[in-house]
Amino acid sequence: MDPHLIRRLRKRLVDNIDGPLLAVTLAIMGFGLATIYSATVYASDRTAAQLMNMGAGLLAMWLVAQLPPQKLMRFAVPLYIIGVVLLVLVFPLGIKVNGARRWLSLGVTRIQPAEILKIAMPLMLAWYFHKHEAVLRMRHYAVAGLLLAVPFALIAKQPDLGTAILVGAAGFYVIFFAGLPWKVIVGMIAAGAAATPFVWSMLHDYQRKRILTLIDPSTDPLGSGYHIIQSTIAIGSGGPFGKGWLQGTQTHLEFIPERHTDFIFAVFSEERGLVGNSILLILYLLLIARGLMITANASTLFARVLAGSITLSFFTYVFVNMGMVSGILPVVGVPLPFMSYGGTALVTLFLGVGILMSIQSHRMLVKQ
Repeated sequence: MDPHLIRRLRKRLVDNIDGPLLAVTLAIMGFGLATIYSATVYASDRTAAQLMNMGAGLLAMWLVAQLPPQKLMRFAVPLYIIGVVLLVLVFPLGIKVNGARRWLSLGVTRIQPAEILKIAMPLMLAWYFHKHEAVLRMRHYAVAGLLLAVPFALIAKQPDLGTAILVGAAGFYVIFFAGLPWKVIVGMIAAGAAATPFVWSMLHDYQRKRILTLIDPSTDPLGSGYHIIQSTIAIGSGGPFGKGWLQGTQTHLEFIPERHTDFIFAVFSEERGLVGNSILLILYLLLIARGLMITANASTLFARVLAGSITLSFFTYVFVNMGMVSGILPVVGVPLPFMSYGGTALVTLFLGVGILMSIQSHRMLVKQ
């Protein structure tokens, strides 16, 4: 084959790919794949399925990285509208799993429309603030709040509090980076605190139990407290260096619930110990630090608020998942980025990485 053609092909493949971001993501993925294999050792097809999910995610990441931010803006409004429409359709047409109606069947597969909003929400708000950048007023922040509230309420109604929190956080980060005044933020916090009794009355019984169990898991050790008790036992039993890959007793005796999805961090902690956890945390910190560097170097308001939202969303994923698995936060069903088993959720994460790469590789383009 012509060497010149090979060089051109290689250049085409890697030109818009951010090396540090990809390297950190692949390292976390490696840990995740090994942990999923251990957690599902009696169902090894899950590992093969996760490899396929990763392949689809990497392809989606590469495709998005080729698009300049100006083209990404064109997807903001239609993607948001499609996402909200699909969320509405979930209620009459959705598939009910474990008491929650979150999925839509497409015949050969099924999708979770809420996952679309994890990308569509920050895209929409970033486009909106970019459009009104020259004349931003409080009414624009109010409209942005309404755009955020609609999908948040629809997702929470499914019920899917974990995804609702993630979508809400992604939208809030855009509003924050767009210049929301601190006095408004303080006012929102005060209003939220005042509304706590109302919010409590709106929660489902199982959601209230999760919060109460957080205070004292031993009140229901075989019921709502079981998840937290077993995961904290697994984390503590790992010690400094862990029990070793495939050697986790809590994992292989099936004491850890949802061990390949939401509670994969407990499996990892038992096998890798404090040292492994420290390495994983460093990798996540590097991922977030690289995202913040891309945010700081962004050349337009759209790129800056979008990159900032995606980066802090990664932080929220990690903080909430590790917090709930270690008993610091209530169990809300949030996956650990690039570690937990999943299809739609994993592709969504890779789309976020692809957007960061797009912003980084096209940062010298001036605002149009």
